[in-house]
Amino acid sequence: MEIKWYIFLSAILFCIGIIGALTRRNSIIVFMCIELMLNSVNLLLVAFSKMHMAVPNAFGASMASSAQIFVFFIMILAAAEVSVGLAIIVMLFRNTRSIDINFLNRLKN
Repeated sequence: MEIKWYIFLSAILFCIGIIGALTRRNSIIVFMCIELMLNSVNLLLVAFSKMHMAVPNAFGASMASSAQIFVFFIMILAAAEVSVGLAIIVMLFRNTRSIDINFLNRLKN
């Protein structure tokens, strides 16, 4: 499969994530859109690493394995971000009975 299809798919997924994060008011949906954007970047990083697989780095490992390890760490950080974010959303829902972002924005006054 050519690299242009991976770039196209990643760009489409990233655009869907941006549109969803900017237009939705539900905070859980916004988190899902942010995760979609992170995963589209991960897909693009893995695709580029496979394209440049034969280039060794300074430590002797290939660039493909280095990029895949980097993607793995990004996925771990994204999982931690989701767990903290969902915990915050649950606490806000218990206090305000709403997960609407516009309602939470009005609470600062």
